[in-house]
Amino acid sequence: MHILFCNWRDTKNPEGGGSERYVENMARGLVDRGHSVTIACAAHDNGPHEEIIDGVRFVRRGTKLDIYVRTFLALLLGRFGKVDLVVDVQNGLPFFTRLATRKPVVVLVHHVHREQWPIVYPGLVGRIGWWIESRVAPRLYRRSQYVAVSQATRLELVELGVDRDRITIIHNGNDPAPLVEAARSATPRICVVGRLVPHKQVEHAIDAVALMQADHPEVILDVVGAGWWDSELRAYAERRGVSERVVFHGYVDDRAKHELLAQSWLMALPSLKEGWGIVIGEAGAHATPTVAYSTAGGTTESIDHKDSGVLVDTPDEFVATLRDLIDNDEWREFLGRGALAKSKAYTWAGSQQEFAGIIETFGR
Repeated sequence: MHILFCNWRDTKNPEGGGSERYVENMARGLVDRGHSVTIACAAHDNGPHEEIIDGVRFVRRGTKLDIYVRTFLALLLGRFGKVDLVVDVQNGLPFFTRLATRKPVVVLVHHVHREQWPIVYPGLVGRIGWWIESRVAPRLYRRSQYVAVSQATRLELVELGVDRDRITIIHNGNDPAPLVEAARSATPRICVVGRLVPHKQVEHAIDAVALMQADHPEVILDVVGAGWWDSELRAYAERRGVSERVVFHGYVDDRAKHELLAQSWLMALPSLKEGWGIVIGEAGAHATPTVAYSTAGGTTESIDHKDSGVLVDTPDEFVATLRDLIDNDEWREFLGRGALAKSKAYTWAGSQQEFAGIIETFGR
């Protein structure tokens, strides 16, 4: 069977993140089971227009905006060859593949973007985007099978009118942590890992460092990741008077990321919305607990509150919890042990098996 994944980014893309890792892990799992897999995504400087990695064919064309039109037309005109099933990865916008093929279409949703549209695209563009996601897509794909990465995402899709029985939950997995030489820092370090975009709300972590200056002047915040909001965050740290205590590492390779996670006392995840939060498991593999917002959605499943991390409701609680955990070694270490155990509960092999089952069932 030839499966086509339509996704606007891949993991080599500077803006790639956890959702892209999910897609590529599922793609590799399908290749391991004898299927042919193509991922159509936007072009970028970190990869050629076409290549094969771990048996998965990558076709990179256009930008993160026109990739939708390019992929739709390529599928309609048969440029991907004979396709037996399409996985339409809906990161806010669908690829409208239901109109380009008569083959089965599975819709993969990491989370609903209700809160993100007005932040990333304020005004008319955001309203149109939300209208497409909330009104057009559920009707267009009303006969398609959905895959959601968390119960929170499933519930949001049901609210948009997607039939509950057509949504299967397949969680993210965790890779075993690589062996690193870094040890826990002698002084407090907090890390934030992810794309630098407004809805990740890295400003809240910077605020925490600023508000702890008086009683914890030794705290360092490591910001790991790249994105178009980078310069705004650097300027914000300057305005808050903590530019010397906020270290912007930019994009780093996997080993460097894990070294930073291993030396961190805590991970801060102030994101407005997360379908799951794959970085939570990555931090947990080093017994580093996470503080996140309960309202982010998937965090309520990827974190066991007060057992593998802490969920908070407001920015004030976010700061207070980080401070409390820095002060309380016993509680922090207890949560770290829980985070480590939680990280081992989800594997990519298990998720790949479940995903392949969906594909093979609906691709018949």
